[in-house]
Amino acid sequence: MAPHENIQALRPAPHVLTGDSDLTAQSAQSDPAAPAAPAFVKHGLISVMILVMAVILCLGSAPATAAEESPPAAEQAADGQPLDLDSPLYRELFRELVEEHGFSRQQLRQWFGEVTIQGRVLELMDSQWEAQPYHRYAAPLLSWWNVGNGRVLLERHAELLDRIEAEFGVEREIIVAIWGIESNYGGNKGSFRIFRTMNTIFAAYPRRSEFYRRQLIDFLLICREAGLDPLEVRGSYGGAFGQAQFIPSSYRAYAVDFDGSGRRDILHSVPDVLASIASYLGHFGWQYGRPWYAELGDKLHDPRLEEAVGAGRQGVLPREEIEAAQQVELAAVADDRPLRIVGLEQKDGEYRYLAAYPNFQAITHWNNSYRYAMAVIELAEKLRAE
Repeated sequence: MAPHENIQALRPAPHVLTGDSDLTAQSAQSDPAAPAAPAFVKHGLISVMILVMAVILCLGSAPATAAEESPPAAEQAADGQPLDLDSPLYRELFRELVEEHGFSRQQLRQWFGEVTIQGRVLELMDSQWEAQPYHRYAAPLLSWWNVGNGRVLLERHAELLDRIEAEFGVEREIIVAIWGIESNYGGNKGSFRIFRTMNTIFAAYPRRSEFYRRQLIDFLLICREAGLDPLEVRGSYGGAFGQAQFIPSSYRAYAVDFDGSGRRDILHSVPDVLASIASYLGHFGWQYGRPWYAELGDKLHDPRLEEAVGAGRQGVLPREEIEAAQQVELAAVADDRPLRIVGLEQKDGEYRYLAAYPNFQAITHWNNSYRYAMAVIELAEKLRAE
């Protein structure tokens, strides 16, 4: 997936659910060491308990609340269902597009009127690939095909990559690894009509609706600027497009014109594609020549590290604390930035623990998945290997 806020979203770690954050509830427990209550308190409690039980029985047949687990999105909207263009969602979207961006209401009605809900998109949103354990997730991305083709392309575009490294300060192997994982080096840019997919998520996937409202606006602006038919642009089910698989907001913010054509073309121009990848990582703090990660072994020896694994992007600790806990020596970090603790699921059921440096963390801004970030790094390592 593209530089998006990972959609992607949502990927379990050893102690963490997708999105790199553990939102599971903590269960309350009684304290066995607490002193016994006096007899008069016990008698009062009996009356309270009877009242509480009566209330529970009354509520037993109440409708399910929002806190209860809702059915998958794909079960709540029918495939092929027309968009409700008179709903508050679309009325407000059209208002902004007309009043703030100068689109014709008639043109909007024509475009959006040709779109229906795509059930397959909702199914994929409910079960994303990044939720696979790392050993299974990474295997196809690190295939001999990906490695072999990546090495060929590193050599073919050596001069171009020299210039990109010099301007943006991002290692060529990382750039090419992302290119390979995102689109098979431009060979597979996606088959979904992304105007339909983004409308599907906007209209029928409430948790991501506001984010995709912004993507729809940016996408239509891109199409107007580049002379593209919004109904024909293809990409991923999450709305990413081009060889770099940028979502529309990322394209508008970070894509660059590196071939001098006057256009930022991530569909066809390899210079624009590779430079745009480097531009994105540079914006999020990539440091040329600095470490990507460090091994911490298959066990964590301090509760603070275990808690950090379960805290996603917030699970960071100072380098000195990690060194002391794991009895390892770690390379210095520029500006003393903290390191993230990551756990990768292995085939044998164990975990491989890492200290993720700022460069690793920069990749998670592209795709908010520690699995994705490590797959990029391992592919880059294989491309670099003799």
